[in-house]
Amino acid sequence: MSDVTRILNAIEQGDAKAADELLPLVYEELRLLAAQKMSQEPPGQTLQATALVHEAYIRLIGADYQDWKSSSHFFKAAAEAMRRILVENARRKQRIKRGGDRQRMDLDEADLAFEAPSEDIIAVNEALIKLSEEDPIVAELVKMWYFAGLTLEQTAEILEISRRTAHRYWDYARAWLHQEITKGETPFSSS
Repeated sequence: MSDVTRILNAIEQGDAKAADELLPLVYEELRLLAAQKMSQEPPGQTLQATALVHEAYIRLIGADYQDWKSSSHFFKAAAEAMRRILVENARRKQRIKRGGDRQRMDLDEADLAFEAPSEDIIAVNEALIKLSEEDPIVAELVKMWYFAGLTLEQTAEILEISRRTAHRYWDYARAWLHQEITKGETPFSSS
């Protein structure tokens, strides 16, 4: 059993000191993931990688019920926490700066995750909610890759699937998200 899993089990059992042991073990990895994601956001972001990690960690440890089975499970929960924080931040910015107007995004075939402006986070999140109803594992992969900044290889390891399957899932997810996000848009007509 890894140290992270041992500490997670201790936290689950109510050991308050275990939470103090967990942060040093996972902080650097969470910070790296957050830094990777935030470095690709447009300049002028008010949310920094350190703040993202701290907020995600507080949410994870402060949750009423934690039932982490392993360090992989913890990092899945961390990716979900980061996703929620980024979506909340994007919604807050949209209300303040954009008056609530939404803009649909085109999913670039090459690098969806790291080229999307923060305004598009909401559109991706809404489509991701629908995808999770149809295919929860593919939705988990998107969360970890898009919102937490994990590589497909890291995501494959956490989800306990092969790298090839992760790439196949990503190809499917990219196409599915593109179709869902662009649904209802009318193409330019030539007049």
